[in-house]
Amino acid sequence: MLASLASIATLMLSTLLMMAGFGLMQYMVPIRSLDEGWSTLVISITATGYTFGFTMSCIITPKLVQRVGHVRVFSALVTLLTVSILLCSLVVDWRAWVVFRGLAGFAIAGAYLIIESWLNERVTNDNRGAVFSVYMITCLVGSIGGQYLVPLGDPTGAQLFILCGIIFSLAIFPTALSTAKSPAPIAQARFDLMRLYRRSPVAFIGSLLSGALSGTWGSLGAVYTQNIGMTTAQGATLLAAFLAGGAIAQMPIGRISDKMDRRLVMVAAGLFGVGGCVIMTVFSIDQPLALYAAGFVVGMVLYPVYALNVAHANDLAAPDEYVTISSAIMILYGLGTVSGPLMAGTLMEWTGPKGLLWFLAMNFGLYASYAGWRMTQRAPERSQVGRTGFQSMPIPVQGTDPASAPNAALSDHEQSGPHGR
Repeated sequence: MLASLASIATLMLSTLLMMAGFGLMQYMVPIRSLDEGWSTLVISITATGYTFGFTMSCIITPKLVQRVGHVRVFSALVTLLTVSILLCSLVVDWRAWVVFRGLAGFAIAGAYLIIESWLNERVTNDNRGAVFSVYMITCLVGSIGGQYLVPLGDPTGAQLFILCGIIFSLAIFPTALSTAKSPAPIAQARFDLMRLYRRSPVAFIGSLLSGALSGTWGSLGAVYTQNIGMTTAQGATLLAAFLAGGAIAQMPIGRISDKMDRRLVMVAAGLFGVGGCVIMTVFSIDQPLALYAAGFVVGMVLYPVYALNVAHANDLAAPDEYVTISSAIMILYGLGTVSGPLMAGTLMEWTGPKGLLWFLAMNFGLYASYAGWRMTQRAPERSQVGRTGFQSMPIPVQGTDPASAPNAALSDHEQSGPHGR
């Protein structure tokens, strides 16, 4: 185990730095947008640029890696990430930010693909859970740490943007100077949406909804904190509560779903999410501790639902369909992350900041309702034999999970195949 962790130490350091910059960027950019007087709808449009770039990268980056290798592409992508945030400080116009945020989404998704491909190359079936737990903790600590840098500076100036660019640049060094062997090429995504629908309608619809859920909160959560009057420190704490809830609950939820009909767990998660969102609407800025607790509850189900979709689809897929199925899930999730912020931003324009919570509650309700209806249409799998085990996935900070789909969906047999996975 120690040998496995030592072999990925430099990669984890690069990940920690990248996620610190990412957490700073994702909290700072919406605050600056509000300071510029942009409406919630305009901010959601700039966020859509990010999610569109993210989705496109999941298709294009594997081709780049096959041409020039992991290390070169990772360095290029993190450089692009640095350029994107510095451009935001130089040209403060929402139309330009749609493009700049698209560059950032493309870069961060590609970086995740490379990091997770690298990890899958280094782990075995015996230590996969432990190594990916370290990875999840690294992502969580980096993201939360970056968010708490915002209260130390002034988002209305250029200093925090420059600091973010510096942190991103530093993330290149550990990986670029590492002597570790590069992993095997990333699997090409092969999309077949109808095959996914035939195998698992609930995963098909659930992927769209889970993308809308995490993409919307990741894009507009900071806007919500500022519009209800939170300080930047309080807002960082609420965002951290969501992430912490998802990190802590993901594995218990997954283990429970391994022992019963996963659709029942989906129903419970959806209802739990509805309840948590409704509770959040009751509390105000005068009750920050209650808001943090409610946010923690919502985060417990906001992030794990994507992994539930992947697990359920793989339960019903043939072994040679895992990558194709997960690639379809990735695309649907990406569509959700693009459309969700636009719809939620429009609702917030009409109803105020709590419109975000009502939008999340609606999507949680649809998730639970559809899974419940599907339970009446298809009998559950009676045997646990042959089912794929729930795969813990990194916390999807505005949609990082799709990047892991092609690798995370592989069976243990495939992951321990010719390249040592």
